[in-house]
Amino acid sequence: MKIAVMGAGAVGCYYGGMLARAGHDVVLIGRQLHVEAVRRDGLLMDTQTFRAHVPMQAATGCDGLRGAKLVLCCVKSTDTETAAAEMAPYLDAGASILSLQNGVDNAARLQALLGREVLPAVVYVATEMAGPGHLKHHGRGELVIGPSAASDLLATTFADAGVPVQVSGNVAGALWAKLILNCAFNAMSAITQTPYGRLFQAEGVQDTMRDVVRECLAVAAGEGVDVPGDSWQAVERIAHTMPAQFSSTAQDMARGKRSEIDHLNGHVLRRGQALGIATPVNRVLHTLVKLMEAGAAQGGG
Repeated sequence: MKIAVMGAGAVGCYYGGMLARAGHDVVLIGRQLHVEAVRRDGLLMDTQTFRAHVPMQAATGCDGLRGAKLVLCCVKSTDTETAAAEMAPYLDAGASILSLQNGVDNAARLQALLGREVLPAVVYVATEMAGPGHLKHHGRGELVIGPSAASDLLATTFADAGVPVQVSGNVAGALWAKLILNCAFNAMSAITQTPYGRLFQAEGVQDTMRDVVRECLAVAAGEGVDVPGDSWQAVERIAHTMPAQFSSTAQDMARGKRSEIDHLNGHVLRRGQALGIATPVNRVLHTLVKLMEAGAAQGGG
């Protein structure tokens, strides 16, 4: 199968790399330096179970989408609208489109702009780009996707590539479950530039995270979303299974890039306001990250 990855960051490279390693024809669409490295040497996948240069195609333009039967949209939530406009002219009529993005509304945003079905996916993987063409994998890698005519084929395709996939009839709840984890960890990891394991053991952090979780669950309930499982146990599990992981927000801020905080704690804040539900802890975390981003943009560090 020809598979295209729109947004060849850490998430896109992990799943694209796993699919390429399983024999699929994968093209990564990303930035120039990264593309040049992959074209020259393949993608260096430094994972928990193997280390290998995986050959695949790479391009800087969306013409690489031509002929792809599966498109993984892995851009930042802040770039969803731009990505949709860039992808639209090149998408194959029969292609399946899967949103592998943080936040709860990216698939719906893409679908509205593209006028075709986009499947939401919940991503549980700890990865980072260690340099151009170099992926570092810290743990996990499973996906949860919504039901559709293509779900069984997608689940089989990923499973054959070593990626566990669960097809869930409550993908909205699964997306909110992941959002809650992001809201609990991302901002504090970014503000302190601390990995999850150390962060979770710091004074006052667990109580703050519990407050974040309670606020998120209240907003989800107000939205009519049934969040599966025990959200606090999921927070504890992330701290224990990904102790060395820095949040994606922390990685963005360390590189001076705009983060997705508006689509994480900021989303909970906005929906809480619309529903009349107070979210003071999410508000403070969102505000602090935005202040730090503004300071960095003005050269204030």
